[in-house]
This record gives sequence, C-alpha cells and structure tokens, in this order.
Amino acid sequence: MSKLFGECTEHSIAFNRGVRLHVESPQTLVSAVQGGNVTLPCVFHYEPKVNAPRRTRVKWFWQPNTGETKELHVMVAFGSRQRSYGDFQGRVRLRRSTPGDASLVINPLMSDDTGRYRCEIIDGLEDESVTVELQFRGIVFPYYSPMGRYQYNFQEAKDACEEQSSCLATFEQLFTAWEEDNLDWCNAGWLADGTAQYPVSVPRDACGGIDLAPGVRSYGTLDQSVTHPSSVLFLISGEVYFLQHKLKLNFSEAVEECIQDGAQIAKVGQLYAAWRFAGLDQCDAGWLADGSVRYPITKPRFNCGPPEPGVRSFGFLPQHLKYGVYCHKVRCCSH
Repeated sequence: MSKLFGECTEHSIAFNRGVRLHVESPQTLVSAVQGGNVTLPCVFHYEPKVNAPRRTRVKWFWQPNTGETKELHVMVAFGSRQRSYGDFQGRVRLRRSTPGDASLVINPLMSDDTGRYRCEIIDGLEDESVTVELQFRGIVFPYYSPMGRYQYNFQEAKDACEEQSSCLATFEQLFTAWEEDNLDWCNAGWLADGTAQYPVSVPRDACGGIDLAPGVRSYGTLDQSVTHPSSVLFLISGEVYFLQHKLKLNFSEAVEECIQDGAQIAKVGQLYAAWRFAGLDQCDAGWLADGSVRYPITKPRFNCGPPEPGVRSFGFLPQHLKYGVYCHKVRCCSH
C-alpha cells in the first residue's frame, strides 16, 4: 500500500513539474433557441504536449438563472463511461469530436436550461475548469393593435406582449436585431426601458431623411400614457406548422382544428420565430391567435409576395372569411 501511494505521489509531482493541464472555451457566451439543441464548448490540452492519451475525468455543473447559488451536477464522464443527472438525463452527451474535446451537447433545450455551466477536467491531482453562459435567443418583431398603428401606451404595449407570450424588447436586443438581421421599419415602438425607438437599415425620406446614417432612431423617454406600437421580443418553444386541412376555415374553426390536432393556434411571435430560426416557408395564408392572417416566406418566389424574405401580413380580417391556420405544438415547457 505504501509503495503504491509513493508511486502515485511521485507521478503527480512529476506531472505537476513537467506538464500543465489547460482548459478553455472559445466561446464563453452561447445563445440558442429553446426547444432546439446547443453545444457548450470546452476543450483541454497539455503543455508541453503529451505523447500518450491520459485518462481524464470530465464533469459538467450548472448554476441556473434563478438566484440559486449552489451548482448542480449535469454529467460526469470517465473514458467511455458517462452518467447524467436529474432532468438532464437522456438529454446530454460529450461531443468528443477531437482529442481534448469535452464540449457538452444538450438536446433538446428546455425552458429553464439557461444559466452558468462549468466544465471541469480532472487529471490525477490536477484539475482546471472554465465557465460558459447559456442564454436563449429571441426574435424582435413589430406588433400592432388590431385598431392600427400607434394605439398602445406603455402599459398597453406590455399587456399586448404578454398576450403574445412575449415581452418588450430591450434596446440591446433591438440594436442586435438591426445590426445582425438588418431589421428595418419606420414605426417607433415601445422598448422595455420606456423609450420609443425604431431601426433603419436603408435611410429614406419617410424614416428620418436620407442624410441620416443607418441605425436605431430614438424619440427618447416619453410620457408613457401616449400611444405607440410595440417592439416585441419572442423566445420560441415548440413547433409551428401549417395545418394541412381539406377545407379552408373561418377563425373559430381554425382554433378548434388546432386543438383537435393536439396543438393551439399559433401566436404572431411564434410564427416569426419559426420563420427566423426554423426556416418555416409556407406560401399559404393562415389564421393566427390574435385574429390576423399571415404567412412566412424564407425563399421568395412568384406569387408569394415581395422579393424579400419575411412574414407577410393580410392584417386583421373579418373572422368569417376562410383561410388556413398555423398551429403551435409544445415540445417541451419545463423540466
């Protein structure tokens, strides 16, 4: 026993003196879509490089965004063996695409998976770790009252967003949508901080003039009793699809047919998110939960509206008219 202990200690000392374990993540903030999958990157290597593979233990921990201070176990892997814990069972694995790849794959993502994840690599007495933050990505889209534009005060805008299972966008979210997705519309909308702003990618006379550079235009902080449309942030969960039905449907029939199919009639934000993140492309107008009629196009083509991708809207039509319907089926809501 003494000899074995001595050999172990000697090996550990030699390892500590000659080789150092490095653990890192090329991306410490990861955004993903709820209901999809994500890879949290974690790689490790030795300096100087070792000639033979070493038997390392990989542990992943999670600190949720709920004020919880204690880390929870996600999974542990040693060689070809691995074990996952709690609600992560059956949903996590190591990617192992190359030697030293300990990245965590989560599939599917559930509604409360966001938070701080820590990847710990253990080699004998050496152990190093790195943290990765996971957040959900949403889509920012304009939302108008059935009564028309500029009908919401600040509180009414918040209420309208909640009815759409969404929330008012922050300035940072609106700016990112303008910068990364070329978001462009000429109607000021409420943001979460009480300001009214709008993004312009193509300057034009109707949007502040052609002399102003592209950007996010602001009316500043306004009296919250005045009316504006709303800018909405939506986080997708589940699947949106066009219900294949032999007949066209009025609004009440559309609602009932989605229920009969084990779903709910889709909301505007759910359709936008399915178009943006899932590539939903359907050249068929359909009812949505707010009584509007819309359809999503990712590949513009003849007889499917303008030559740019987008969610086309027919507005709020009399509910006795006959159209198709977009349904939303929840795949996962919580652990």
